Amino acid sequence: MRDLIVQWLTSLTAPFWKSALSMDQFVTALQETFHMVFFAMLFGCIWGFIQGITLVATRPGGILPNRAIYHGLNPIVNALRSLPFIILLIAVIPLTKFLVGTSIGTWAAIVPLTIYVGPYIGRLVETSLLEVNEGIIESAQAMGATPLQIIFKFILPEARSSLILNLTTATISLIGATAMAGAVGAGGIGDLAISYGYQRFDTSVVILTVIVLLILVQIVQMLGEWLAKLR
Repeated sequence: MRDLIVQWLTSLTAPFWKSALSMDQFVTALQETFHMVFFAMLFGCIWGFIQGITLVATRPGGILPNRAIYHGLNPIVNALRSLPFIILLIAVIPLTKFLVGTSIGTWAAIVPLTIYVGPYIGRLVETSLLEVNEGIIESAQAMGATPLQIIFKFILPEARSSLILNLTTATISLIGATAMAGAVGAGGIGDLAISYGYQRFDTSVVILTVIVLLILVQIVQMLGEWLAKLR
């Protein structure tokens, strides 16, 4: 399948493509970008949902109020969210080396990407869950539902559409972050833009990268909006 895509792109761009970059390199970079986005989003969602649900449940007036947990977790989320990604990328190099054995490459980039997107998703999840009508929670409590049942059978299903739209926003931000990760040799189309477009003054590669990123963002946005409307 991959070879067919490379051949198709090569034949399609052959009449006007004069760059030293081959379509095989481009497809490989695109695969690396998908790889980073998928795994960073997967791990980020797990971490983010835990944070968001914990913040909503333990906040004052929540279903399981706990000042120690809430006031301990809240500033940590704020601190991680405040760090620019390029600084975070460098700051967690020791942790990245400890976890994956290297600070260069696709897997190495997934570590800072997860740390970057996790707190962001946590805040988005918290916002979505807080939008749920309190009457639904009060009705669930009146029926004798446990806190876990209230969260997973009432709050999360009710916030489904909002969660999907917010996760769509997080995915788009993550795609932009993977492009920045190319600055430290993480691979992906961001790395192509720097190594071929910027360092070799190849404007065509930069234009191709921008077009691909725009297409990816549009696809993700349309898919998110479609899923949010499903019932």
